[in-house]
Amino acid sequence: MLIPLILSGGSGTRLWPVSRKNLPKQFLSLTGQGTLFQQTVTRTLLLPEVAPPIVVASDDHRFLAAEQLLESGIDGASIILEPVARNTAPAIALGALRALERDPDALLLVLPADHLIGDTKSFTSGVDLAISAAQDGWLVTFGIRPDRPETGFGYIRRGTPIGDGSFQVAQFVEKPALPVAESYVADGGYDWNSGMFLFKASRYLEELGLHAPEMLSAVRTAYASAKGDLDFVRIDPEAFARVPDNSIDYAVMEKTQRAAVIPVKCDWSDIGSWSALWLAGVRDAQGNLREGDTIAVNTNNSLLRSHDRHLLATVGVDDLIVVTTPDATLVAHRDAAQDVKRVVDELKAAGRTEHSLHRIVRRPWGSYDSLESADRFQVKRIIVKPGAALSLQKHHHRAEHWIVVSGTAEVTCDDRVFLLGENQSTYIPLGSVHRLRNPGKVPLEIIEVQSGSYLGEDDIVRLEDVYGRS
Repeated sequence: MLIPLILSGGSGTRLWPVSRKNLPKQFLSLTGQGTLFQQTVTRTLLLPEVAPPIVVASDDHRFLAAEQLLESGIDGASIILEPVARNTAPAIALGALRALERDPDALLLVLPADHLIGDTKSFTSGVDLAISAAQDGWLVTFGIRPDRPETGFGYIRRGTPIGDGSFQVAQFVEKPALPVAESYVADGGYDWNSGMFLFKASRYLEELGLHAPEMLSAVRTAYASAKGDLDFVRIDPEAFARVPDNSIDYAVMEKTQRAAVIPVKCDWSDIGSWSALWLAGVRDAQGNLREGDTIAVNTNNSLLRSHDRHLLATVGVDDLIVVTTPDATLVAHRDAAQDVKRVVDELKAAGRTEHSLHRIVRRPWGSYDSLESADRFQVKRIIVKPGAALSLQKHHHRAEHWIVVSGTAEVTCDDRVFLLGENQSTYIPLGSVHRLRNPGKVPLEIIEVQSGSYLGEDDIVRLEDVYGRS
């Protein structure tokens, strides 16, 4: 059984302000059809006799992963929730343990959720070759044939051929300086380290036990105490916090004697920065990658990305990255794209929220957009999906006014349950137990006006919740 293991724990800080902690790059539509996560899972459907995927995701992103799997038509997936990030080696171990419950001979195809592959035929051909090597006990990684000297990737030096287009790994090389990267490209025997792997689940655990026994033992303990929560597998937080933090490269691949590499040329990109997205995108005659409402006058080799209903115009500039969102704008030189994460670090240090939350915040029941706020009031636009409901809750510090813009609202306020239609409104007093539900078949849109001494999202006491958050 070939089981895709989708690793979806990245934060994508270099793609700020579009990618943020609560909505990282893998769940965004940055290029092509669907989000990077959706492109990754649907790509696996091209493989013969492939099983439903196993997804390892952050607990904060569980509903994003579940919803995007549903939108992609993927049934039967397992979503394992990491309570804390522990890098790729433990995450893959969790997936391997899950896979062995399905099939003791399971082959695990490990794919990061945020990679772009333009040539799916070459990708699937590479997987076919890797299956043969993995069945012989090799731990196979996919090397990307370099088309330029790149200092942002690790490299793999090919060793002895072992048949069917695969080679024993001679050496893993850290991200090199530019002259070294140029020598690797000229040599022809080096490939980029893609972070994609294929091996038997049992063989991975065997090698992990050999080279990192404490990690394997801690992962087994954490997985043994896992619990089901709706459609998710929830790993015990205290047990998983004791798992050592390490990558598969350091923990296993650089130590095993059975590492193999299959070079592929599949138009791959890890979309690790805005400059990587500029390289991967379709650029105009002036070398500009433009998305949204943009005007570029005497502008060359730049990435211009505007959000809805916002005009972005540039005049007389070259090699820039200009990205706007409703609450933040990034302007950077394309050569400094890797340093965008320093902006995120400064936002965190200043105690701000723009590194974590967008103005539009997605929830399992829909979304809300903070339109206006001041010391004692806040205005939100709330959209509730058909059939969905917010938690039964109350607030200690604020009251709320609800105005229905479209759709039908079922309102619970203390002991009353009633319906509101378009242009109707209601008042939720401070301390009242309340709930908003959409009983209709079209989205419900309301304007909410909050007023009170404190308006933070942590002033929510959930009494009941269908999404397990109470």
